[in-house]
Amino acid sequence: MNMPDQLDDNVRVWLVERTYSDDEQNLIILTYATTDGEQYYRKERALTSFTDVRDTTAAVNADLDNLGTVDDPDLQERYAAEAQRMQEIHEPNDVI
Repeated sequence: MNMPDQLDDNVRVWLVERTYSDDEQNLIILTYATTDGEQYYRKERALTSFTDVRDTTAAVNADLDNLGTVDDPDLQERYAAEAQRMQEIHEPNDVI
């Protein structure tokens, strides 16, 4: 199976969603997806202080073993549209 933007054992995924956790304070959940919307990579980031600067980039390379499958067709369509939009207007290392 050849994934979109596959790079050896990694695949490039694009930022499609940034949400704040309801369960824990100061936790941001970044969701990246493949351009076909079929797989996603989730990254959690704690905001420990205002001086803790960690850039969020338009894309990351995720290990194939760390990708989840998007089973919901509506969510898959939404992720695909946003990943493709991000790919069109940003370079992978652009800070978002």
